[in-house]
Amino acid sequence: MSEILIKNGIVFDPLNGINGETLDIAVKNGKIVDLSQINPSTALVIDAKGKVVMPGGIDIHSHIAGAKVNIGRLMRPEDHYLTNKPHKLPIRRAETGLTVPNVFRIGYDYARMGYTLVVEPATPPIKTRHTHEELDDIPIIDKAAFLLVDSNWLALDLITMGSRELLASYLAWLLSTTKTYSLKLVDPGSDITWVLTGRGIDIDDQIPAYNITPRDIIREMGYAAQLLDLPHKLHIHCNRLGYPGNYLTTIKTMDITKDIPRLSDTPVLHVTHVQFTGYKGDCWSTLESGGEDIAKTLRANPHVTLDLGQVILGRPSTTMTADAPFEYVLYHLTRWKWVNADTEVESAAGIVPYAYKKRSYVNTIQWVIGLEIALLTSDPWRVIPTTDHPNAGPFKDYPVMFSWLISRRAREELMKEVNQRALRKAVLPALETEFTLYDLAIMTRAAPAKLLGLGKFKGHLGIGADADIAIYDLNPKEVDPSREYEKFVKSFKRAWLVIKGGEIVVKEGEIVKTVYGKTYYAEPEIPVELKKELEAFLAKKFKEYYSITKDSFIIREHELRNPVKIPLETRIKG
Repeated sequence: MSEILIKNGIVFDPLNGINGETLDIAVKNGKIVDLSQINPSTALVIDAKGKVVMPGGIDIHSHIAGAKVNIGRLMRPEDHYLTNKPHKLPIRRAETGLTVPNVFRIGYDYARMGYTLVVEPATPPIKTRHTHEELDDIPIIDKAAFLLVDSNWLALDLITMGSRELLASYLAWLLSTTKTYSLKLVDPGSDITWVLTGRGIDIDDQIPAYNITPRDIIREMGYAAQLLDLPHKLHIHCNRLGYPGNYLTTIKTMDITKDIPRLSDTPVLHVTHVQFTGYKGDCWSTLESGGEDIAKTLRANPHVTLDLGQVILGRPSTTMTADAPFEYVLYHLTRWKWVNADTEVESAAGIVPYAYKKRSYVNTIQWVIGLEIALLTSDPWRVIPTTDHPNAGPFKDYPVMFSWLISRRAREELMKEVNQRALRKAVLPALETEFTLYDLAIMTRAAPAKLLGLGKFKGHLGIGADADIAIYDLNPKEVDPSREYEKFVKSFKRAWLVIKGGEIVVKEGEIVKTVYGKTYYAEPEIPVELKKELEAFLAKKFKEYYSITKDSFIIREHELRNPVKIPLETRIKG
């Protein structure tokens, strides 16, 4: 592997405290090394003078693989008619799709923006082999997946029984068996409630057939994540997503951290796509933003982080989630296309295409919520900008979203086009906060790396880090992104150069080489004393609940392209 010397770049590397300093960076054997370890006369020298240099971007929440994503492609043929980009072998494969791109476009579009690691945030255990098959085919970026356990019958049985140690052991087995990275809760308890009653459920409602509530699920799963010492503890999609008044449920969910014993210094809960759960009002006509209240709660609770699910106005989307009750409601609001499914023993899913309109009262309120939370919190280490791709907008519009965070002028320009009645009920027009490029590097690089527990070798440009580097043709000493935000958007949509694992994969916004990244998964240890009890429990429950055998459920490491195991010493007591 060749040596690379990047000279004179304007570097933003928050994990190492570097804020716009002009520095040289050396790369050797896929890692960032000390400058003394390479030979400048034989290394490939890249002159990055007047250009922004950052670590590769990290997206902590984007639906890029799995059964629901594939169904989304099938139900959106109009998504593909005019988006085809023929293959150009051996450089890249054919690309197609806008809101639900094919696997090749996903990897290439992320790489073009300078992103090098993306997490698929919701995969049912029984369907995770499909998820890995798609992850294997996504080029360039590293990947990981979060496992859905919110309505898992075996887990609910263990919570009802009060078997905390066995619950943690079962979740450890699930993560290892499915080669996934962390635990995901979607509208906890909703699937079993949906199956039995055809309705959703709020955080303190009783779950039919179980003597527990969603609050109990969150608390017990949160404690299990502490026992397992997961790098990313618990990723949660709050109950009542998409319903007016749900901001109160989100605040109650965030407050559950007080009931979860903390056994490590990492955040207890990560609330995802908070825009969808930040609604005030008792109906759509009285909808208002709950952003101010959520930001206040976040500031008061240091053990919670969140991502935005920021709406992109004027863009089509394809909503997809394990929150089947919400998709049922959305279908009846849109009356266009709808797919709903129930995954045996584990979860549900729904898919509904949608378009966010600038003049819509509801859509404008949705647009302001995420921005208000980010700007009012003003803590880039705890607020991650995402669109919950493809739910609130395609990930390729991230640079546009970033412009609203770094430029008040960009927000004001769009505010001229949105529903003015909705704006009058929002605090966004009065907010003057503008994030900096350093803040952006925190939100899109350093903070996600820390939240995933990968900060030793991801999200920074220090010695020993993976050589995942993005260079943007933007000189912040000459261009003020807050004023000339169009130039910022243009440069961040297509990076000038991207290095992945020490290989140059993008030049001037174009793919020049296809490589395949790693897939990270967690391997928590299970005490020997509990393994026998767990095996007996699994043998009984698989025979009772599942239509498949336990052996066919297990995913072997050889089924993953470039797997990386993260061993975990747990605190489970035998």
